[in-house]
Amino acid sequence: MTSWSYFLGVDGGQSDTTAFIADETGRFLGKGVAGPCNHIESEGGRSRFISAIEGSVKEACSAAGLDFATVGFEAACLGFSGGPDDKKAILEEMLRVKKLVVTTDALIALIGATGGAPGMVTIAGTGSIAFGRNEQGKTVRAGGWGYVFGDEGSAFDIARQALRAALRFEEGWGPPTKLHPALLGITAAATANDLLHLFYTREYPRKRVAEYAVLVDQVAREGDVVARELIQNAAQQLATLTGAVRTQIFTPGEAAVASYIGGVFQSEILLERYRTLVEFEDGNRVTEPIYGPATGAIIEAFRASGVQVKLSLFPPG
Repeated sequence: MTSWSYFLGVDGGQSDTTAFIADETGRFLGKGVAGPCNHIESEGGRSRFISAIEGSVKEACSAAGLDFATVGFEAACLGFSGGPDDKKAILEEMLRVKKLVVTTDALIALIGATGGAPGMVTIAGTGSIAFGRNEQGKTVRAGGWGYVFGDEGSAFDIARQALRAALRFEEGWGPPTKLHPALLGITAAATANDLLHLFYTREYPRKRVAEYAVLVDQVAREGDVVARELIQNAAQQLATLTGAVRTQIFTPGEAAVASYIGGVFQSEILLERYRTLVEFEDGNRVTEPIYGPATGAIIEAFRASGVQVKLSLFPPG
């Protein structure tokens, strides 16, 4: 017999898929993790999507002491980095759920970061985007255009700008910077020009290139002027995205929480500059995220079903 007293939240991303299950009181019951599930239209994408959803929800059910074959959810919210449009029909066949919400990863990231309160979240990992929702439920975004046309302030963009700085120095039209020997040393490239061509190969996908943003931050902390400027410029770009969201959904001086997610914010230099710039706007308050996106999905599932609860025992991350 199917019991419908459970709620499901899923964060489906480019790296992995995380599922959380809660009961009707808001108590955390179980977590499951499986592979990536964002691009259904790519070769093998549909099967990977089904496997990731089924794998993560089954694991969460097992941790919660539930049977995936019989469990039913009062409400479920699933957020995806690849967008929701091509996924809802598949999910309706896979899950027994009364109220199904399929949305973007940006929305569940915002809800988790603010604990469901109105506000803004700026996400900066390999890529970047800012997203917000106000008290009236209006949502807007800024950025998120991809690495060719956007991703300002992202880890990939920081690494790209670092290579450009190394190239300018090598060719004699840029200032000296320790980024040049640091990048060559970590990649074993002979010249910055060689490294440029290396970054175009399949061996260096965007995610791998983005990992060198950590090196840029390290060189900046060691006092390199060029590297520090790159990190601070990234903070400026991310603050600009946050500001663009704010002006569309909040009135001047209105109180608004601005949270942040992503590896780029691990940089103390960047976070300090970002906080200063964002809080310069009257009404803004920069805060650490309260919960992660999977918990944000659970909160949205409760909201969609009209149930108000206080979450209990949920992981903070």
